[in-house]
Amino acid sequence: MALQGPIPVTFDMVFPHGCYIVGEVEPVKDFDASTNGRFVQSRDKSTGEPMWQVAVMDADPTVKPGQKTVAVKILTPVQPVPPAPMPGLPFTPVEFDHITVTPYVNGTGRLAYSIKVRAMRAPRTGSGAAPAKTPATAGKDVA
Repeated sequence: MALQGPIPVTFDMVFPHGCYIVGEVEPVKDFDASTNGRFVQSRDKSTGEPMWQVAVMDADPTVKPGQKTVAVKILTPVQPVPPAPMPGLPFTPVEFDHITVTPYVNGTGRLAYSIKVRAMRAPRTGSGAAPAKTPATAGKDVA
């Protein structure tokens, strides 16, 4: 089969209605390497880059409430900075670039998707708008 490893997708394929940050950007813990008193950050198996994660809420009105919030994994050497909040909105809208999806079977035996990204930015507004200047890099788990 020609498809092996993570599958490249677009932001609109994953979040056709957009998404919003609902948590802090945090390092992903490497549970195998970490010990009681020593935190070790997880690294991506393909690139070796440190992994960060942020919780986002899918704005799709048809998504079930239990599946609204997902963890997006971000691959970058430095901690990504979310876009600036938008006045009048309770959550910060965000978009991701260079997204890959890896399907897997979760602990309950159901199909789930691990989504990793390489860039996080403010949403584009209108045609030809430049992306916000934020550190580029991001990933996501959907169960």
